[in-house]
Formats: sequence, C-alpha cells, structure tokens
Amino acid sequence: MLDAERRKDIIRTDAKNITFASGLDLVEDEALLEEVSGLVEYPHVLMGTFEEAYLAIPAEIIRLTIKTNQKCFVTRKQGSEDLSNRFVLVSNIEAKDGGKEIVHGNGKVVRARLSDAAHFYKRDQADMPDLHELEASAAKFGLDLKKPLDQRMAKLDHLNVTFHAKLGTQGERVGRIRVLAAELAKVTGADPIKVDRAVVLAKADLRTEAVGEFPELQGLMGRKYALLQGEDASVAAAIEEHWKPNGPSDRVPVDPVSVTVALADKLDTLTGFWAIDEKPTGSKDPYALRRAALGVVSIVLANNVDLDVLWFALHHADRFPDCDPVMVAFDLSSFFGERLKVQLKDNGIRPDLVDAVLDMGTQRDNQTPGMKNTKRLLSITRRAEALAKFVDTEDGKNLLAGTRRATQLLAAEEKKGTEVVNAIDRSLFKLPAETALHSAIVNASQSALSAVNREDFGAAMAGLSKLRGPVDTFFNDVLVNDEDAAIRANRLALLAAIRAATATVADFSKISG
Repeated sequence: MLDAERRKDIIRTDAKNITFASGLDLVEDEALLEEVSGLVEYPHVLMGTFEEAYLAIPAEIIRLTIKTNQKCFVTRKQGSEDLSNRFVLVSNIEAKDGGKEIVHGNGKVVRARLSDAAHFYKRDQADMPDLHELEASAAKFGLDLKKPLDQRMAKLDHLNVTFHAKLGTQGERVGRIRVLAAELAKVTGADPIKVDRAVVLAKADLRTEAVGEFPELQGLMGRKYALLQGEDASVAAAIEEHWKPNGPSDRVPVDPVSVTVALADKLDTLTGFWAIDEKPTGSKDPYALRRAALGVVSIVLANNVDLDVLWFALHHADRFPDCDPVMVAFDLSSFFGERLKVQLKDNGIRPDLVDAVLDMGTQRDNQTPGMKNTKRLLSITRRAEALAKFVDTEDGKNLLAGTRRATQLLAAEEKKGTEVVNAIDRSLFKLPAETALHSAIVNASQSALSAVNREDFGAAMAGLSKLRGPVDTFFNDVLVNDEDAAIRANRLALLAAIRAATATVADFSKISG
C-alpha cells in the first residue's frame, strides 16, 4: 500500500473498530500512528492482552513500555480513564492463522517489559541500601530518610551528579533554587513551607529507576511517588509541574506552589547560562533557553504574576561567581523582552506596539540608556493590550498622527541644532491654540501618570485621548517656526511636551501606520 495517508487511515479505523468491538476505547497517539504507518507496507490490526495484575503499575509507565518497546497502542475502558489489559498491534502481513502467533509473540514481549517496569516501580518505593551514607545530604536539605523520595534526593546530592560543568551539581542547583523560590513566594503568595518542600524533592525522581528507564516521566513519577509517601497535594503537583510548560501547547501551572517552583527553576537555568555566557545563538539553543524564557512569560501572563525579572535576575546572578550581575541581568531582561514580543504576537498584538511599550520609560525607570523596559512582564503586557485597543479608535489614530507630526518636526529641528527651551513660558503664547494645548498637556500628563501608577492603562490611554483636539487645533492655527527665536523655541517646547506626555505609556514614534 504505497499511499502513507491511506495506511494511517486504515490503522486508525481498524484499531478503533477492534477496540470498540471489545467494549473498549483506543488511546490515540498521533506520533505513534505516524511511526507505525511508516514501519508497515500493508497493515493488519490485531489485539493482544497481558495480565490484569500489571494494571497496578501507573498508566503512564504501561503506555510508554508498550509504545516504546513494541510500537503498540494501549486501550482504556469505555467512558473511563483507566487502562485495560488489551493492546493493539499492527502486523505487516496477513497471517494464515489469523495472527494468533503474532499476537502471542508480542504478548510475551509486552509481559516481559511490564514485568521489568513493575520491578522498577517496586524498587523505587523501597529503602536504598546505603542510607547511612546519605545523612549529611539529608541534613543539608531537611530530608526524611524514612521516605523513599527523600532518599533519592539525598542520593542525588551525595553522588554530586553534575548539572553542568560550569554550573555545579544538581544538589548545588537545588540549593540555589530554594533561595530564589523563597523570594518568589513573596510575589506569588504561595505557602513558603510547601514551596521549599517541593523544591527539595523536585529533582529526586532523577534517581528513580522508572525515570532512568523512561526519562520522559521526569516530574510525573516524582508526583506519584510523593503522593505515595503522603506529601501534600500541592507539593506533589509542583514536583511534576515545575518542568512545565514545555511548549506552546503544554499546560501552564496555576497552583501557587507549582507556579513558584516552575518560575524558580526556569529563572535559575536562564540566569546561570547567562552568567557563564552560554546564551542561545541565531541557529543554536542546545539548552532550550528560549523555551524556558517563553515558559516564564506564559506562567506570568496566565497567573497575573507581577514579576520584576530584572530585580530577580540581578539578585540571583550574585550567586554565580566570575560574572557581572548587572550585565547579566540587563542582557537577560532584554532577552525576555524579545520572548514576550513573540508571545504577544501569537496573542494578536502587533510587534510595533510591543516595541512602543518596550522602548519607553528607560530614564523614568532608571534603566541604563538604550536598555528595553522589560522589568515587569505583566505590566508591559497590559500596556501593550491597552495600546492595541487605543490605536484602533478614531481618537487613537488621530492622536497618533498628531504625535508623529510633532515628534518628526521636533526631531528635525533638534538635528539642525535649533534651540528648544526646557521650560514652557506661558507669557510667550500668542494664540489661543497654544494656551489650550498647554493646558491639555498638563491635564493629560497628570491623568495618564496617575493611571499608570495604579496600573490602569486603559484609563491612561483615555487621558491621552483628550490631547487629540488641542493637538489638531494647534497644527491648524499655529506656525511653529516663527521668525521670533524665543517664540519658536517655546513652541518647540510644546511639541516636546506632547512627546513626553505620550511617552508616559508608550513611545508613539515606534508605532507604524
């Protein structure tokens, strides 16, 4: 059967039919379907079984065992999430015995693999043989060596398992994350005791045999083992979810403990690799740092976490020797700005509007000149969303046009060296439009600044919208380049005031259209 799509359709349809006939549902797996359809030339779908006793193993282990080793699909009971003891296999030939020997052979292998998995699962819940050697590590992290998962964390530290040659061991990394998570808990509102417990157990399952056999189960097995030893549900969830999100389609943690540990884990990774100058390049990102940064952005936006990434990066960078914490923090902050731009673009916000927000307020926020305003991701997002709504209104479009005209005229005169006074002199106003514009600027600036300070960016845009009429009237009635140098300088100062007023919320010169 030459058509690959036809092979896929046959496998999918026949697999659903054979499971339905047995009173079961197929657990669909598109990646496995793609792989299997490429392994066979003429598919024949069959069903095998294994002993129900193996269903005591976690479903994820059963599914991975059968999928990885035998390229077979698992099934579940109809209307339930519980797996059944039947699996679906795809043969490449139509056997004369109806596939009995093929089913028998696959069943033998599946049972052997599940027997191994059951052995791993059982051993992971047993005491380790060298507990006396783990006491120092247990004391360091406040671990209870009567609990299996605590033992695995102590073992991970005792063995000095390397995280990265320049960033130390896994144990050292957990120590850093504990400090960072404690500070983050103040922002997220998570229980600091639960956060600390989740952090010290988050990497423990790396020493379990189940994860050693199936690395894809990192976190998930930690959660299961944590629940088995009586850990709090939030702590157990955080052990699994601190890895998330692993991509744009992955779920984002929402429990405060999970949110805190996930942020701490990702921020430690990013700060550490920036500290040793192992940043992603245009073509390479071996440590998935872009994904980690997008994960931080997704968590912050989904949970409305008012995270100051610059502050946390600056303070955490101090824990890495031989780096300039200030440079690390500002560079990483700019990297977050680029990741945020990607995220907001996916959310439907134009890149130029994000740039208008990112490139404003550097002096007011006491940042290094030229650095992007990426201190608080949530605030930037709210600004960008409010700006996107504003520029789609008539007031927004007209004010944008007037502001652009003022900015361009002012820039041209500044380039020529024309004098622009720092303070506006009301006694030099000759026309009502000048007085009206000045009053409007003062009122709009105060209104916008007050709204920005309380994070009400919609109100800030509404305040700026009151400039529209006075700006239009000013350009209709007033000749900026008056023959009198003092009047000209004063009128240029009015244009500078327009630019400063709009810069309260965004750099309007960055907005296209």
